[in-house]
Amino acid sequence: MKNLRYSWSPFLKYGNKLDIEENSVVYHQGSEGKGFFYLSKGGIKITLLSQEGVERTVNYVPEGMLFGEHGVKNEPYLTSATSSSSSEIYFFSDEALFMICEEHPEAACIFTNSLIYKFRILAEIISFLNSPIEQQMAHFLLKLVSENGNFSIDQSSFARYIGTSRITVNKILNKWKSQQWIQISTRTIDILDIKSLKEIRDSGAIDISNLDVLMLSL
Repeated sequence: MKNLRYSWSPFLKYGNKLDIEENSVVYHQGSEGKGFFYLSKGGIKITLLSQEGVERTVNYVPEGMLFGEHGVKNEPYLTSATSSSSSEIYFFSDEALFMICEEHPEAACIFTNSLIYKFRILAEIISFLNSPIEQQMAHFLLKLVSENGNFSIDQSSFARYIGTSRITVNKILNKWKSQQWIQISTRTIDILDIKSLKEIRDSGAIDISNLDVLMLSL
C-alpha cells in the first residue's frame, strides 16, 4: 500500500478538485458509478452496509490514495464514502481515466493495483470475521497506524470498524492500557508496544499471508 500512496498525484491535473466539509457523503453504496476519487487532504471513511442493514466501517482512506475505483464505467459503488474531516478530493470521470491511461500507460497499472488493494481489504475483513475480538482489534489497530501514521479515532468509531460494541472495545483497550501496550486520549489510541500487539494479532489459526501475495507488486 505504501508504494501506492501519492502515485496518482502526477495526474491530478486531469481531475476536478472538490473541497468538502466534514460528514459530507461522497457517494452511496449501490448508486450508479460516475467515476472515482483521490484524497489529497483530510479523511474519508468507507462503510459497507450488509443485507441485514448493519453498517460497518471497512477502511479509512489514507491521504494520497484513490477510492471509489469500482464506480468506473457506470458500475454501482460497492461501498459508501463519507468525509471524516474537512477534505480536499479530486474526482475523475471515465473520460479522464481514458485520457490519463492513453497519455500515461503506467497509470493503468497504478489504477489496477489500487483496485486490487481494495478487494484485499474486504477479503482481509472476511478472513477475521470469526476470530476473537481481541485478535481483530490488534490486527486492525496495527493496520490503521501502519497505513496512516498517527491516526485519530475514538473508541466508538473503532468499535464500528471492528464490528462490535463500544463496551467490548473499551474493556480490551483498558486491559492493553494497564499492560502499557497502548496510550488512550480523547481522540487517539497510540501504540506503545508494537511487539505485544503483533503477538496478539498472530495468535490463533488465521493465516493472512496468502492475502499479501496480492500486494507483492504494489
